[in-house]
Amino acid sequence: MEKLVITGGRRLNGEVFISGAKNAAVAIIPAAIMADGVCVIDNLPGIEDVASLSSTLNKMGAVCEYIDKHTLKVDSTGDITNCAAFEEVKKIRASYYLLGALLGRYKKAEVALPGGCNFGTRPIDLHLKGFRLLGADVEVTNGIVKVKAERLHGAQIYMDQVSVGATINIMLAASMAEGTTIIENCAKEPHVVDTANFLNMMGANIKGAGTDIIRIKGVEKLHGAEYTIIPDQIEAGTYMIAAAIAGGDVTVRNIIPKHMDSLTAKLAEMGAAIEKQDDSIRVMANGRLHCANIKTMSYPGFPTDLQPQMTALLSVCDGISVVTENVWDNRYQYVAELKQLGAKITVESRVAMIEGVQKLTGARVAATDLRAGAAMVIAGLSAEGTTEIDNIRYIDRGYEDIENKLSALGADIKRVEI
Repeated sequence: MEKLVITGGRRLNGEVFISGAKNAAVAIIPAAIMADGVCVIDNLPGIEDVASLSSTLNKMGAVCEYIDKHTLKVDSTGDITNCAAFEEVKKIRASYYLLGALLGRYKKAEVALPGGCNFGTRPIDLHLKGFRLLGADVEVTNGIVKVKAERLHGAQIYMDQVSVGATINIMLAASMAEGTTIIENCAKEPHVVDTANFLNMMGANIKGAGTDIIRIKGVEKLHGAEYTIIPDQIEAGTYMIAAAIAGGDVTVRNIIPKHMDSLTAKLAEMGAAIEKQDDSIRVMANGRLHCANIKTMSYPGFPTDLQPQMTALLSVCDGISVVTENVWDNRYQYVAELKQLGAKITVESRVAMIEGVQKLTGARVAATDLRAGAAMVIAGLSAEGTTEIDNIRYIDRGYEDIENKLSALGADIKRVEI
């Protein structure tokens, strides 16, 4: 067991390089088993979820080999089992992408119900509805999702609500269905587009990713490809918010600034100075920022995965801020931890009211999920005294080398054995 120990009050200066996108990687790695060939995936983040998925593919019969720390070769030319019911699978939310990938290539799949962070009801009903419309039979028994079809056929699929996971999963299966599939009211997040681009590199025919309507003409076979994953929008946002709360001058590099528009607009509104370049954003903050209201939405709105980090920042801003969570129904579990540090936050249903305090004070807290863990780190950077963060396995699921990246910016943060 390990924990992070932070002594707050240090200004951050310098530059930080952002890793590949977690949310793209955990979809693209399962998609690689759809290829009758070898895929080379570059710019992978060095995080636990990526390691677990590559291990899972090995157990399923693929041959996964790291060329270097951030490049994975996946050879799916051997005998691949259609069953993934290992304990590892249950720990990762994105393991459900194995359903769409296996159903597309082999027309059958058995995958353990996914785990991951627990911050509200996250059913996969929309995924299963899409599979049924493509012609698959679906059964859920003893924690295992079983899907199979004699053949998959194109379909008109309207998403009852915008869902990144369901959009990608249906897109995976439909890529190798007979005929044309049209997905309406689909998610537009950057990692949806990245997964579609990867599939197209393998020979799929997908158009419209990044818009409300995706059109897919099914193909019989996919081949190997080499692909570079986009930068991580949420990691970039986390360091931008860290710069805002700790003050100083930080340039966040290796990003796509357009993906950050909702955050950069909000930070500028709060009083931070923002400079955009082709592949970087510079955040400068001197003194306390102003309060702001946040409403999470699907892309291009403010991302739910930056809501906890932003709430940590707002807890030390002047005035009263209101945060409305429109995506998940129970994402405020971390608020009790922020209160341990002295934050003044009241939560009612999906709305949090935050009264900015003069300072936070170090205490022992815990990460309740991945992004909540990032929020504890951000709060600790600002808090007076020492903050100890437990359950950092959640943070390791989505952030590569977080303590060293922050240390290089001037933070006093270290990882220690418990």
